[in-house]
Amino acid sequence: VTRPPPRPGGEPPIPAATYRLQLHRDFTFRDAAAIAPYLARLGVSHCYTSPYLKARPGSRHGYDIVDHNALNPEIGSPEDYDAFVATLHAHGLGQILDIVPNHMGIGSDNQWWVDVLENGPASLYAAFFDIDWRPLKAELRGKVLLPVLGDHYGQVLERGELKLFLEPEKGAFHVQYYEHRFPIDPATYPLILDHDSDRLEQALSAVHERFVEYQSLSAAFRKLPTRAEHDQERVIERARDKEVNKKRLADLCGAESLVQRHLEQVLEFYNAGGGGTRWDALHQLLEHQAYRVAYWRVAADEINYRRFFDINDLAALRMENQQTFYTTHRLVSELVVQGKVNGLRIDHPDGLYDPMAYYERLQSFVTAAAALSGSAPRKEALYVVVEKILASHEHLPADWPVHGTTGYDFANLVNGLFIDPRSQEALDRIYARFIRRSVDFDQLLADQKRLIMRVALSSELNVLANHVNRLSEADWYARDFTLNALRYTLREVVAFFPVYRTYIRADGMTPEDRRYIEWAVAQAKRRSTAADVSVFDFVKRILLLEGMDHLPEAYQRGALDFAMRFQQYTAPVMAKAMEDTAFYIYNRLVSLNEVGGDPRRFGVSVPAFHRGIQERAKRFPYSMVATSTHDTKRSEDVRARINVISEIPDVWRAAITRWSRINRSKKRRVEAAHAPDRNDEYLLYQTLLGAWPLELVDADALSVFRQRVEDYL
Repeated sequence: VTRPPPRPGGEPPIPAATYRLQLHRDFTFRDAAAIAPYLARLGVSHCYTSPYLKARPGSRHGYDIVDHNALNPEIGSPEDYDAFVATLHAHGLGQILDIVPNHMGIGSDNQWWVDVLENGPASLYAAFFDIDWRPLKAELRGKVLLPVLGDHYGQVLERGELKLFLEPEKGAFHVQYYEHRFPIDPATYPLILDHDSDRLEQALSAVHERFVEYQSLSAAFRKLPTRAEHDQERVIERARDKEVNKKRLADLCGAESLVQRHLEQVLEFYNAGGGGTRWDALHQLLEHQAYRVAYWRVAADEINYRRFFDINDLAALRMENQQTFYTTHRLVSELVVQGKVNGLRIDHPDGLYDPMAYYERLQSFVTAAAALSGSAPRKEALYVVVEKILASHEHLPADWPVHGTTGYDFANLVNGLFIDPRSQEALDRIYARFIRRSVDFDQLLADQKRLIMRVALSSELNVLANHVNRLSEADWYARDFTLNALRYTLREVVAFFPVYRTYIRADGMTPEDRRYIEWAVAQAKRRSTAADVSVFDFVKRILLLEGMDHLPEAYQRGALDFAMRFQQYTAPVMAKAMEDTAFYIYNRLVSLNEVGGDPRRFGVSVPAFHRGIQERAKRFPYSMVATSTHDTKRSEDVRARINVISEIPDVWRAAITRWSRINRSKKRRVEAAHAPDRNDEYLLYQTLLGAWPLELVDADALSVFRQRVEDYL
């Protein structure tokens, strides 16, 4: 197969067939280049690469990026990358790159995050991250909660696990907790520098130029603009002067050994422990910082930065901020303009504040970058597909400037062809009889959403409740609604939300989005046991942006901001509750429990399949068509085998009855219950049926398979 290489800045070819490459330190650019000839012979048109911008060390997936404008050195050097691209082009292959706009990996290897911890709201990067600087808890105002401690704060403090350090070559202080490093706000350096400074004065004398410089430095740090500054000039002044003062401190430590020795003795005092005064000194220093270190278990309730789902070390980015967007997409746009990347796969776009605005900005940014580089103007939009999970009754918005989805919808449409819908009632009965209870999936999903909102995403719900509470306080018709009532109402509306999210924007909403919100509120209100259900009407009015003409413009802006942030919350709740929880509880026919699928849709008829394909051809003809992806829970061959159960329910019932009888004696008693329980046992039998080796296996191969099944369970 011979294809011309993509032209830099030219019209991007529509992929004919993609092949996913999962890059990491054990499969690098060089390894990928080595298989390019084979992929070309297969008929692949584009390599579909996992994220390869600089991620945290050891990352196997690449979604924890710490630097958007550098390649991951573990995957290869810039020269390795160029050789990989050249090899692709030599064999007529293009490249689709998976990018991560929603979040970043955070820690001491992310310099933007370190700057936020050092400077709080006055950081040059504070607006990059989605941080609630005004949480309900007064102690956290202007701070970031860092739930990284392995035990309660007081226990960690008194065990001496928090240590204060000086980097003399940088003139910078930080606190260390195992692998975690927390910078000290330079404006609080005088708490350290002034401690026992009489001893340094005695060693040098009060008029010694180095001691005078030391005192001058302490005063200079104290006079830095505060973390509460909002004026841009003062923020820039702080960013500049703190580094100047650090340089002065580094120079002073290098020039005068007595200064460095004095500071080492101060650090010994802070770190020695063994008494209330010393513990209190370190505690007071930490209390003056732009963060609060805490026991990791408090994250679910009090963390005040938006995360990627409930992963504490993946912090959400504010792509609605133009500077954030342009800074994080500079390298990607260069790769597109240079013809090294020919299309983009957008990871988790439902986490974005305004996905459509993001897609529009992405397309225009690439076009503008091409023009600035002197490349030929693009003849059509950049090929872009989005990781969007659609309900069976939902369509991808037609006005999005993208080419379609990453294929979850197609995979489930195809899978449905291999399920016999006539056996739905029979399998319902078999499942209920085996597990000795009936399961209503709608109720199960609502319950699991409530569980996720209680144990994993509680803090994000608190932020929303705090936001809508401020709106209610500013409206005399709603000010009697309590914070608890508003939080409960939001929780119930989210529990019954029928889709991952809506897409309300400043310029309006679609009829579909209006129906989804009205349906969710109606379901929640009808089932509510609250004494006053009028609070549901208030929340619906805010979400639909209705009845606000009499209210100030600032209030209306706040309501729009709340509605758009609410949309960012419903998606992760649905994903965690459905894909990661309900799909492992509702085991009637697990081949239906797939990403983007819905076990309530039992099979797809041939006419329905063709209607779906015709709809695809009309709306998004270049959407990906996948039957397995790197996110699927079971590969297509395992799903296909399990699907056969729907054709032979009587055989299946007889088999599981026999297997269950054989295995009855193998169960164990754990806290007055049998383990595994009957629901997990039902899952196990389907798993074995789907994954059993095609050929007869010897003892060694059976041992390997047994370990696979154990690991899976």
